[in-house]
Amino acid sequence: MQFFIDSADVGEIKKALAMGLCDGVTTNPSLVAKTGRKFSEVLKEITSLVPGPVSAEVTAVDHEGMMREAHALAKVADNVVVKVPLIVEGLRVVRDLSSEGIRTNVTLCFSPVQALLAAKAGATYISPFVGRLDDISEDGMAMVAQILEIYRAYDFATKVLVASVRHPIHVLEAARLGADVATIPFNVIDQLARHPLTDAGLKKFLADWEKVPKEK
Repeated sequence: MQFFIDSADVGEIKKALAMGLCDGVTTNPSLVAKTGRKFSEVLKEITSLVPGPVSAEVTAVDHEGMMREAHALAKVADNVVVKVPLIVEGLRVVRDLSSEGIRTNVTLCFSPVQALLAAKAGATYISPFVGRLDDISEDGMAMVAQILEIYRAYDFATKVLVASVRHPIHVLEAARLGADVATIPFNVIDQLARHPLTDAGLKKFLADWEKVPKEK
């Protein structure tokens, strides 16, 4: 399973790259707004740092507007993937962009049927938002399992990118299900490496090492 970092913070992305845990990046308008920087400036810097796919989202909701923004984003760098919302006009955009060879990430997916439509439209990635479903007492990972079942049954090329990841259990379940990608906030990536028994064991090893006679 690939790890994408869900961030527009260049500092976080550099840390994830240094750990070998950044196969790509996903951004959205909310993440970019947190940086306080211009979107074009942020996107150019991220695409120059990250060799893998970098998802950048359109903000228009009409076909013409989304196509215009998508073409502008695709020109920024070869590794840009255009994020398109899962709405009727968005599916038209995905179909058109796919015919032009422009990769797409269909975002804000909340049902397996929506994911089926995105795959039929030719999406490169589908982004089911598991955390937001959990927030309203639905099972986000159950949705991912159903999407994977459908895609495998019909051999769709669309990759399942598990999004809205809130904690390590989401990552574990995504990996067990065989999802292609999980896009993960940096704080969750950091949590993945931590375990209290690891910390306790290391502390004991170091304490015992201090008791070993040292060579002069």
